Amino acid sequence: MEKLRIGLIGLGTVGTGVYKSLKDFDNIEIVKIAVKNINKPRSIEISQNILTDNPYEIVNDSSIDVVVELIGGVEPAWSYIKTAIENGKHIVTANKELLAKKGEELFNLSEKHNRVVLYEAAIAGGIPIIMPIKTILAGNKISKIQAILNGTTNYILTKMDTDGASYEDVLKEAQALGYAETDPTGDVEGFDAAYKITTLGTIAFNSRIKFENVYREGITKIRKEDMKNANELGYKIKLIATATIDENNNSDVRVHPMLVSKKNMLAHIDYVTNAVAMSGHPIGDIVLSGPGAGEFPTASSVIGDILAIAREWKTTDYLLPMMRCHHHKISNPININDTYNKYYLSITAPNAIGVIAKIGTTCANKNVSLANIMQKCATDKNVAEITVITEKCLEKDIKEVIAELDNCQINSLLRVM
Repeated sequence: MEKLRIGLIGLGTVGTGVYKSLKDFDNIEIVKIAVKNINKPRSIEISQNILTDNPYEIVNDSSIDVVVELIGGVEPAWSYIKTAIENGKHIVTANKELLAKKGEELFNLSEKHNRVVLYEAAIAGGIPIIMPIKTILAGNKISKIQAILNGTTNYILTKMDTDGASYEDVLKEAQALGYAETDPTGDVEGFDAAYKITTLGTIAFNSRIKFENVYREGITKIRKEDMKNANELGYKIKLIATATIDENNNSDVRVHPMLVSKKNMLAHIDYVTNAVAMSGHPIGDIVLSGPGAGEFPTASSVIGDILAIAREWKTTDYLLPMMRCHHHKISNPININDTYNKYYLSITAPNAIGVIAKIGTTCANKNVSLANIMQKCATDKNVAEITVITEKCLEKDIKEVIAELDNCQINSLLRVM
């Protein structure tokens, strides 16, 4: 049996899982692996003969059929992948940032050279999502996605909720356990989830989402008091990646914390687990959930892509037509200020007659209707903690409300699912 020859760029956590797992397949052979340091001690036994510190030895090797890129980031990953495609190689990648920022160029290049690019591992780790959308769900018109796509932030928010701890304390714990990076910005500021929803929305809607049009907020301003308030009101706080599209190709794509009703399944997706909820016709509502990161869950998705190529390799001149890029139109982005949402406001105000009335009047004057308002006992400094939930209203109207509540301190403003 002629083996599919693989060149692997990156031997970190996921790369190690891929290497361990692929040894069990007789029709696939990893012939070369690019690493930063050839002499670094590793948790696996591996021949020094297949290691290189020069990825161009892989992408320029005419004997290699598939390049698996697992280093992340735009550069130098893009240069390696571009060269590999131009040299006639198929690509498997887990690089969500590259897909979000260079996806259009990447897929145009791969189609020009009749190569396939697969990226199941780039969106939700071990959860199968891209291939189901392009195959089993291909007959559906998907119009809405709500997802938890980052395990680090979900772990932090879960621990803040269960332990009543502050963001700062839980972040330190997550870093100590290896769930958060030393520099956690990519996760906690929402970049990671934004990269993923950009590509996921593009695939699901069959209309390209531009990353620069994705609205993004992180979790760094969430307080333990917000967690307590949310619970009392029947909600959990989650970092939600959401995308909707209408019949006129207008898209609303964003990442930000949301109060999620405890009646909603996403409210109970805890710790490092990921989940993707989609709505469409004729399927209705569907939820896929599972491990969103880790050595073997992510490696599982990478291996699935490699096997998909292996099954059709040398049987056709046009591999995996259903998995190719078919989204050539660009969606029309809706500005966040023009969206309608329900809102949670945490307000600190003087404990004086008329404060609640002023909040209500200010909201009414700006076309904001209140669904729930709760005041807790005044503190020793004679200030009151007030929690407000609004009905659906325009984003720019709620911002005008906040601007006019000049004697009130706005502690938190969150959207409600």
